[in-house]
Amino acid sequence: MVHVKEAVVVEGRYDAIKLSSVTDALIVECGGFGIRKNREKLDFIRKLAVERGVIILTDSDDAGFRIRSFLSDRIKEGAVYHAYVPAKAGKERRKSEAGKEGLLGVEGIDAAVIEKAIRDALPRETASPAPSAFTKADLYELGYFGRPDSAEKRRALCERLSLPPRLSANALVKYLATAGITKEKLK
Repeated sequence: MVHVKEAVVVEGRYDAIKLSSVTDALIVECGGFGIRKNREKLDFIRKLAVERGVIILTDSDDAGFRIRSFLSDRIKEGAVYHAYVPAKAGKERRKSEAGKEGLLGVEGIDAAVIEKAIRDALPRETASPAPSAFTKADLYELGYFGRPDSAEKRRALCERLSLPPRLSANALVKYLATAGITKEKLK
């Protein structure tokens, strides 16, 4: 079980149920796209970001990324971390058919994978100086950003790292930095 002081924000009830078997952290359901109209819940999540930090853990589909983006854009103060689960084909047991994109949601992902995603989302305390941290310039130099085939290379890297394939260059930089992956390590 993962013990973190941060609150974990998930899309819905079944994600929260799954997460409760992985962590003893405060789990907040945002209610999917309902968060867009729920001012009270958004204010609560903002407050948590300032007081203890929040980890956003959404599905790897388009809807999950839209919700993640909405929350990230609206939380201006405090600490916001992003936990990513891999884009894995399948359907949850409780559903009669797979979702629109055919991907498992957080509730269908193995608990060990979710645990690792939460651990990877948080910054690591390291003795190494800041220059060893990953930057967007490093992505460019390695061909993962700003080149004609960059999106495909980035997608392949994300698959290898068990991350959602639609991760943007900016999100990938943040992930690599918090996961303690340096340019040298990535090469």
